[in-house]
Order: sequence, then C-alpha cells, then structure tokens
Amino acid sequence: MIETSATATHFLGMPPAHFLRDYWQQKPLLVRNAFAGFTSPLAADDLGGLACEEYALSRLITRDPVLDQWNVRSGPFAEADFSALPASHWTLLVQDVDKWDADVAALLDHFDFLPSWRVDDVMVSYAE
Repeated sequence: MIETSATATHFLGMPPAHFLRDYWQQKPLLVRNAFAGFTSPLAADDLGGLACEEYALSRLITRDPVLDQWNVRSGPFAEADFSALPASHWTLLVQDVDKWDADVAALLDHFDFLPSWRVDDVMVSYAE
C-alpha cells in the first residue's frame, strides 16, 4: 500500500489531477490526516439507529472465534441485535448515508473533482 499525508493545500496529499492520473482505480492509497480535526457528523448510536430502519441498506459483520470465521447479516436490525454484540471483532456498514443525513452528504463536496457518474454513495462503517 502506498501512503501519503494531507497538506494544507491538498487533502489527498497531492493535486486532484495527480491523484486521478496515478491512483484512481489503479493503486491503493492511504491518505493520513486527509481531514485534520475531523469530527464524525454521526454518533455510533445514530448509525445503529439508521441500520434499524427498513429503508437503510446495512450489514453487520461479526467474527465467530470458535470457528475462526466471519459472518455477514443484512439489515434492518433490531436494537437488541446491537446489545448482543461482543466487545470486539464486529463491524456495522450502512450504505447511502448521504441520502439520510445532510452533514454526511456535505462530505461529497470535497470530491467534486471526481466524475459524478462514478460516485455512488457514502458508506459509513463503525467497528469495534
């Protein structure tokens, strides 16, 4: 994996044209501090609540330590599903969060250099 750090002028650590030419859909890239001081617009409970809604596309990935395998379940979920989770080794993924939260949708403004037909949605993950 290739790693870079954000700068004051380029949140990707490089100009968008360089990113598109050399990395977009070609190589994995980790950008450290892309959004310095970022605070998530969603609390974990808000994301969990969204995953309980019928209209939300969500998945819960958990690890079974006995079988040493990962399992995937699709939502919607009940609140009890979350209280039954282990202390670690699980991830909640919720797609289309930008369609349900204006602050999350605003994150897409930073990526206006991408062709709009290539941007599907904002998927948010929460992991323990």
